[in-house]
Amino acid sequence: MAPLPNEGPFAVPRRVGALMAGFSRPWYLAGGWALDVWLGRVTRPHEDVEIAILRDDQEEIRRHLDGWEFDKVAHEVGGPRRERWREGERLELSVHEIHARRRGGDPRELEILLNEADGGRWTFRRDPRVFRPMDEAGTVVAGIPVLAPEIVLLYKAKAARPRDEEDFRNALGHLTPEGQRWLLAALETAHPGHRWIPRL
Repeated sequence: MAPLPNEGPFAVPRRVGALMAGFSRPWYLAGGWALDVWLGRVTRPHEDVEIAILRDDQEEIRRHLDGWEFDKVAHEVGGPRRERWREGERLELSVHEIHARRRGGDPRELEILLNEADGGRWTFRRDPRVFRPMDEAGTVVAGIPVLAPEIVLLYKAKAARPRDEEDFRNALGHLTPEGQRWLLAALETAHPGHRWIPRL
């Protein structure tokens, strides 16, 4: 997903911010776009745009995106399975990914990632021993809420895709000392022996 030629480099996240205006629950730009907004520069092309919300706010996002169509993605042993998210259906794990689309407007597609929370804490769905106070789960950059970069990188740690390695290299030197310590501890807990641990 790229900006039009006459738009600035951050047109896509700005359009998402405009789309989400009035959503009363926490939300954050996620994935590669979150890191680029946080860094203040576009480091690579982006195929999609993702936002993170809390699982308990799934009905609110459905109401906010009135008129959109929604698919859920269940991550199962045989691989991911995508199907229609029925109105009134509550999504529980193993579903943490929603694909929303509309016929007109921009963005036309949005990936919505359901995040876990417990007692005022953001909780890593892959390992609930990893958590963060909700007020530290994200920050606001240029008016756009973004998921904390160390949390974005923790999600990216599972894959071995070149773009995730590139994102880690680009972000590493800009993490706060506290953010770097948190990511190190999170990786040691959830992904012991991970290739990024010696570099933190």
